[in-house]
Amino acid sequence: MATKVSPLAPATTPTLPPIAGVRLAHHAAGIRYKVRSDLMVAVLDPGTTVGGVLTRSLTASAPVESCRAHLKGGSGRVVVVNAGNANTFTGKQGVSDVAATCAAAAQTFGCEPEEVFVSSTGTIGVPLPVERITAALPLLPAKLSPTDWLGAAQATMTTDTFAKLATRSLSIDGKPVTINGFCKGSGMIAPDMGTMLAYVFTDAALSPQVTQQLIAAGADISFNCMTVDSDTSTSDTLLLFATGQAGHTRIETLTDPRTSVFKSALDSLLIELAKLVARDGEGATKFIEIRVSGAEHDKAARRIALSIANSPLVKTAIAGEDANWGRIVMAVGKAGERADRDKLTIGVGGVTITREGAPVPDYDEAPVVAHMKGQEIGIDVDVGIGAGSAVVWTCDLTHGYIDINGSYRT
Repeated sequence: MATKVSPLAPATTPTLPPIAGVRLAHHAAGIRYKVRSDLMVAVLDPGTTVGGVLTRSLTASAPVESCRAHLKGGSGRVVVVNAGNANTFTGKQGVSDVAATCAAAAQTFGCEPEEVFVSSTGTIGVPLPVERITAALPLLPAKLSPTDWLGAAQATMTTDTFAKLATRSLSIDGKPVTINGFCKGSGMIAPDMGTMLAYVFTDAALSPQVTQQLIAAGADISFNCMTVDSDTSTSDTLLLFATGQAGHTRIETLTDPRTSVFKSALDSLLIELAKLVARDGEGATKFIEIRVSGAEHDKAARRIALSIANSPLVKTAIAGEDANWGRIVMAVGKAGERADRDKLTIGVGGVTITREGAPVPDYDEAPVVAHMKGQEIGIDVDVGIGAGSAVVWTCDLTHGYIDINGSYRT
């Protein structure tokens, strides 16, 4: 785990309140790290519904495939997460290790193996020391706490430099409802579903169908609009658990008028978590928000925005505080979506740079250069085609990224 905290980290870490029906624990199992917790469990009360979205990578991990199967049941009782080993590309043994973890967790916490959701993060292609997990699980009931959200989040970290947590409060039928979430991620990040590893918990009462629909829609406007390095992980997992203990009658359909209030709070929390991941991008020194408008449709706008966000030339120019807007022009053109060169408008830091296919008359680079020296970079692009729009978040690309990934396994 990196020791130097990202300069983009928030000044404070929120204290998350308890959620009825959720308890957490963490443990130093020695899976890879020797001096820190690397195993986390969350235990949910009976009746908890679950929804999730998982990586569409064709080399997905054994834990992802297990979660995919277990989501069909709609019931979640235990989450088991280990850091330091991804249990990916580990063949039949990796599949067997996930099954062994599910069986041990089910026996320890009194549920069915199909109600256990396992995630692993770390190095690919290394056999998982599953016996360290199964030996540790019986020790965890005594450690369960309704308040140790920070410790649980920290136990899932790999190259992350800070824990990423968020909380929201709302009311349904006059009953207070809480949503808590945490995630991990710093590199190998270009989500194609949700995020690296993210877990969201609420005491709202939601049917399994609504739980699934809400988290899928939320992922699409949050984590799927964030990238660090264009590399989609083999282990991406985003899960939402609803314990149903807030006291209101259960929401059974998306058309229920109460759904919109919950959805708004959930989406806000997911967007906050996604931005925190971008702020902790490996080696990052600048947080970048890219706003694209005037595209043929929203999907085209997102594709253009991601083309800009994933461009090594754009990202290194920003790292070097170079106002080289020609690289943005390049990234728009390579996206494969319709754009009108002679209507293309580009702005950085609120300063319009190009209009009608050329630099604006008397363009003064000085305020743009000043903006590039800050930690919060804004890029606006209008491609002059239609009404499509999108917002994407990313970070710069520095030598620190090379340092971290060049020595990750050593």
